[in-house]
Order: sequence, then structure tokens, then C-alpha cells
Amino acid sequence: MAIAVCSTLRSLLLAGLVACDSVPATAADQPKPGVVSHVKVLSDKVLDVSSFAAWKKSYITEGMSEHEKALAIWKSIVTHQHQDAPPYEFLQHEGLVLDAMKVFNVYGYSFCGVAASHTQAFARFLGMKARGWTVTNHVVPEVMVDGKWRLIDSSMIQYFLLPDKTLAGVEEIEADLKAWFGKNPGYLGEDKKLREFMRGGNWRTNGPPIVATSQFLSDNGWSLSNCHGWYSVMEEYNGKHLTEYELGCSQGYQVNIQLREGERLARNWSHKGLVVNGNQPEALAPIDGSTLGYSRSFGDLSNHRVGNGTHEYTLPLASGAFRGGMLVADNLAATAEDKKQPAVHAKDASKPAVLVFRMPSSYIYLGGRLSFTPVVGANGSVAVSFSDNNGLDWKPVATAKQSGPQVIDLKSFTQCRYDYRLKIELTGAGTGLDALAVTHDIQHSQRPLPALGQGDNTISFSSASQEGTVTVEGGTNTGDRDKQVLITDFHPKIDGMEMTGMIDVPGPTGTLTIPIEAPADIVRLRFGCHYRARAENDAFDLQVSYDDGKTFTTAERATGPGSRLDKWITVTDVPKGTRKALVRYAGTKSNALCMFNIRIDADYIEPQGGFRPIKVTYAWQENGQAKTDVHVAKKASDSWTITCPTKPVMGSIVLELE
Repeated sequence: MAIAVCSTLRSLLLAGLVACDSVPATAADQPKPGVVSHVKVLSDKVLDVSSFAAWKKSYITEGMSEHEKALAIWKSIVTHQHQDAPPYEFLQHEGLVLDAMKVFNVYGYSFCGVAASHTQAFARFLGMKARGWTVTNHVVPEVMVDGKWRLIDSSMIQYFLLPDKTLAGVEEIEADLKAWFGKNPGYLGEDKKLREFMRGGNWRTNGPPIVATSQFLSDNGWSLSNCHGWYSVMEEYNGKHLTEYELGCSQGYQVNIQLREGERLARNWSHKGLVVNGNQPEALAPIDGSTLGYSRSFGDLSNHRVGNGTHEYTLPLASGAFRGGMLVADNLAATAEDKKQPAVHAKDASKPAVLVFRMPSSYIYLGGRLSFTPVVGANGSVAVSFSDNNGLDWKPVATAKQSGPQVIDLKSFTQCRYDYRLKIELTGAGTGLDALAVTHDIQHSQRPLPALGQGDNTISFSSASQEGTVTVEGGTNTGDRDKQVLITDFHPKIDGMEMTGMIDVPGPTGTLTIPIEAPADIVRLRFGCHYRARAENDAFDLQVSYDDGKTFTTAERATGPGSRLDKWITVTDVPKGTRKALVRYAGTKSNALCMFNIRIDADYIEPQGGFRPIKVTYAWQENGQAKTDVHVAKKASDSWTITCPTKPVMGSIVLELE
């Protein structure tokens, strides 16, 4: 039937009886999707930890006991987070990175307080109770298992067992050490003597019986990482310090790789020595022969923990295909559309032409540069502006008044960011662009990358949903303004609250109302806070408005009592067609009430989203010989096999549209 219709139309057209513009568009005539979202490549050798939901699917199975869940939480953090000097982003409490998914995917290292916070986050995500302690020179978490508090210390790769083979708790361990030090007082606080005592398995035969159950200390008492040992345990739980404490949690980060025509993401099993704070964490060292060597026993196929990759976007200007990745393309024409030069220019030269695009990333930006070739007409200019608060405000970057290739260093604008927008404004007859590209160094953890092992490797590809996310997250310490965006940069309405390194409610009530807007229909809101509600009737109502604040609905209530609490929720009953919302934190205080960090995510349907074939390029070495595998995923769910006859040394994985 389709062939007959096409033949009839063709005959009528030739006869001049049907106008050309009346012919229905075919699939080939439809514009290609501008952006492909949630691009994911997995290996059967590496578990998926791209989100809390993915983590649960990877580590938690149906029918697990609470004991088994606790050990699964412990193992996942040991696997993905090395004890090291922590990264700072200056967005969350104490400037640290408190989102477990972000640490797993972007960094792969932090220190004890953060590892403890991740334990608490995972436990609560599974509906289990959790709490934290500071012991001597250490922060540890406990999880409620079968009605009792149990220690699972992923930071020091440690847990201990009671005689009935259940996990021991902090207070039980301290009681064990107290009894031992009572019989051996000469060792209390004596680091050198404790180190000597532990040698030759003596720690196991003559030390405290609960500590002797450790499976993660060598005969000489050293830990799996060889940077602490039995003596550390004896000092940490010696009873000199024991206070309940939590750094707190954050949630919202997810890996969402999005690709447009001309966009390319390369993630490497190597690094350039680039890290977010410019320091030198141990995680830069090769895994073999370093304190990270233990990670091999947890399935690590990486070369280091820190990875540096490259995120590039070269806009396809002349063809006009760039439009599919733009937020704004106003008064613009491309060479392919009107046969005029330069590659992109104003349709109406008497008016400014504007191009705005986002650069969202699942990995933190380190350095960056903008390369462009302006063509400037008489009295014309090409102005570049930058926004890191979702387009609410714009900062001037540069104005070109002469033609020719130019490069602008973006590091001072984009350092420590995951998303920003660039605006290009063209003025003057004859003004336009012949080229425009953005390139960034990124930091990522090598550990969750889809590595290959010796033998057959099943590679799975998916692009599950064509959604993007707009995020509101800013620091609460005004002293960090030169390092990071602040929550006040997102134009909130603040009533009865103060920013004092936290968001404090000094009086009986206070509200913080934050606008969030997406480029297209919002399908869900994810938000929450790490907070303090000292008394039982101290609380924050987490509220949403879809009518510009005329009415608010309380989605959840973040209640007390507690000095360190978390509440993270997902709202899915968003009215159809909603692109704007207000999120309000409404506090009621009787004792002490504040928020340490907040985050809001609006997931939306990409207006020009859809699936297009993705080229996946693996590079590695076997016995010093370079190997590659290039596969084009032509559907949104795909799989293939890569066979490595000998042990591979991983190089890179590159994703781009075909």
C-alpha cells in the first residue's frame, strides 16, 4: 500500500497536480534526535554503580538477611572508595563530597568520615537504621542488624565478630579492649609497644578475643592496605573518646552520559596527574605495589584509582545539525540552509543572533578551553557569556571584535563544575562563526569503568530513557564564594533563615524557597537535605508548588530528634506540562534547627531527545600489543562480546554518535 501511494503521488507531482509541500514527510525527512541520554556501557566484569538504584541491583539480592545486607554495604564501599585525603567540592557539609554515587564514580577515594556517611546512606536507602561515632582519631558507622548495633568499617577494611559469629558493635569492641588493657596496662597508649606486640600472629593468640576475629589483618598485624594495623584498632577503641557523630549524606547525583552530534567522551584507565584540589592523593599511584594493592582481591581491573578523561563538543555549525543540542538558537541560519557564509550567521542581520547551550557532565570539570573562529563584520562583535546557575545570571567571558581563530581558557569559570551554559551573541552585518568547540579535562574513578578481563567479555549497551536533569546545589559557606556557587546564587527567597556556614533557623519558623526550571516537561523532582532537628517537634516540611507559589503541597516531613539527620525524597506526581516548580523548606523550631546541605534535581524529557547509533571504541594492550574494538550500537539495548586471549591492560573507552 505504501508503494502504491508513493507512486501515485509521484505521478501527480510530475503532472503538476499536487504542490510539493503537500507531500507527507517520510521518516527520512524527520530531523534526527539532537541528544541521546543515559548512554551506558557495562562489562560483565564490573558492577554497575551509576545510581542508588543500580547499586542496589548490583549488590543486594532478594531474600538477603540484614547481616548479609550490612556486609554487602561494607563490601561495596571497600570496593569503590580508597582511604585517602578527601576531595573537596565546597557544596556539602564541611566542603566534602557526601554523595556516595559521586564518590564512587568521580573520585574513588575519600576518608573515614565520608565512608561512614556512605554506610549510613546505603543502610537508610534499604530501610535499615544507621548511626555514627567518633572514636579516638577515627570516625566509624554502625548499622542496626537484628535489633543490635553492628560496626562495619569500610574505611579501615575491618569488622569483627562475636562468639555467635554475628557482627560486633563499637561498645562491645571497646569493652573487649578495656578488659584487655586492664590486664595489660603497660600497652595503653603505647604505639611502639603495640606494634611490637602484634608481630608473628601474637595479636591473634594473645590480644583481645573480639579483635582476634579479624579476617583482614596479616600474621604481623598489618591491614590489607599496609598503612595501618592491629595497633590502630587498639588505639582507636581504647575508650578515650566515644561520641555520636555523622558528617551527613547527600543524594541526587547519577551518571547520565549525554551525547550530541560532535560530542565525544573519552574515559581513560590512566591519568595526567590532574585532581580536583591540585593535591597528590595516594589514589594517583599504580594499584600494584601501592596501598591500593588490596583492591585486586575485590575485583579491581584498573591501573590506578584516579582517571583523567576528555569531554569534547565540536558544534556542527555549517550543516545546521547543531540546533539539536541547543537551548536557544535565535535568529540563526547555517550555510546548509541558505548557502551563505560564515558557517552560522544571523538570519536578519539587523538583529542580534543568539546561541545558548549546556555542558552537563557526569564527571567533574578540571581545565577547559573554548576554541572558536569568529567572522566579524563592520562594527560587529561576537560576545561569549557564561552561567553556572542554570542561566539565571550571566558572566562575560570575552568579546571578539576581530576575525580569526581564538582560544579562551575556561578553567577559572568551569573548575569544579558539573554543568554550565555558554551564550554566544552575534551582532553586525556579516558577523558569524566558522567554528565553535569546547574541550575539558575531567576527573573520574577508573574503578567503575567497564573493564575487560582475560577471556570472553560480555559488553552491554543501553540508552534507557531520554531524560536530562537540571540541578540546584550550592554551598552554604560564604567564604567559599571564589571556589563554588552558593545556594543564594539560585535566587532563593529566604524568610526567617540565615546562612552561617549552614542554613540556620534562628527563630521559631523559617522558609527557604528555591525556583527550578527545566527546558521541557519535568517528570520528577528529587530533593532533600542533611539537617539538624534537635527536638522531637523540630522539623522541616519539604514542599512543592507548581503554580508559582500560590499553593504548596507538603511531600514529606523531615523530623527530629537528632543532631545529624537526612531526608531525601522523590516526587513523581508532577502535573503534565510542568516546566517550572518551587521547592520550599519550611522549618518549625523549638530547640535547634538547621540544614547543612541541600540538593534539588528536576528530571525532564529532553525536548530534542531520542536514540541514535552510538560508536563505542575500546582500546587496550595485550603483551604490549595495542588492541581496539569498535562497535556501533544501533539500538537502545545491545550487547556484544570482546575476547582477550591474554590478560588485558586497559587503555580507554570512547563514546560518540556514529
